[in-house]
Amino acid sequence: MNRVISTSDAARISLPAARLAIAAAAATLLLLASLRVLSPEFDPSWRMVSEYAYGHYGWVLSLLFVAWGVSSWALAVALRSEAKTRPVKLGLVLLTLAGVGEAMAAVFDINHDTLHSLAGALGMLGLPIAALLISVNLGRTDPWSVAKRTLLWTANLTWVSVALLAATFVLLIATFSRVAGGLPAHAPTVLPPGVIGLVGWANRLLVVVYCVWVITVAWQAITLRGTENPARSRSERDGLLGSVSPRWRTVTHSAGGNAAGSGTPADNEAATRACTQQQGALDM
Repeated sequence: MNRVISTSDAARISLPAARLAIAAAAATLLLLASLRVLSPEFDPSWRMVSEYAYGHYGWVLSLLFVAWGVSSWALAVALRSEAKTRPVKLGLVLLTLAGVGEAMAAVFDINHDTLHSLAGALGMLGLPIAALLISVNLGRTDPWSVAKRTLLWTANLTWVSVALLAATFVLLIATFSRVAGGLPAHAPTVLPPGVIGLVGWANRLLVVVYCVWVITVAWQAITLRGTENPARSRSERDGLLGSVSPRWRTVTHSAGGNAAGSGTPADNEAATRACTQQQGALDM
């Protein structure tokens, strides 16, 4: 069903955390692009992002993973006030764990096989589930529903990128086994002819898509936070008007009627001033 089922408390969204999420995700993308320039010896078509640890700029890769983890943590903090349903709460927990995995890769690089694999499992598998839980359920709330389509598109792209990574990895193994008769003990410098290597591009696309989702949700959170105060002011004014006693409203209406009706100019002017003062008291 596409009905809006609840409302959110956008006024409590953390603006600093949302802005940090965007900045960290953008830094992740910039660092990823810089590694292509700094370490051109790694063919991006089939070499994984983690393999930059073998080069001279492993510290840049570590910064990338730290920034990636911070982006997930910051978004989880920014959306704490929106965790009003179990799916969103679970999504924020998984988003935090994904950040742990992303940051772990900065300490346990590809040379630490077991812990690096654990980091990859937390980061690469945790975030798509978190993205779906958060995007689907926030899209059902009142202010977030205006961006429902964008939230769902970017969230679904996260698991699509995982599926694409798995498919290209299988394709690499299958074609390598067919051409060379088996997998080598160490990664070759150049792929043999006939081997289809696209897994590197799929890996980089995954990083980009994950960061795009974080930026999209954080940006929407900032937008909603910025529009929440005027709406709240109007609701508070409506509540104040609703609390005025019927007798007071009758007096105000009578004064307004006298101001617009017949009478001496002095009486009309006095009645107009009274209405203005009463309206000013309500607007405070």
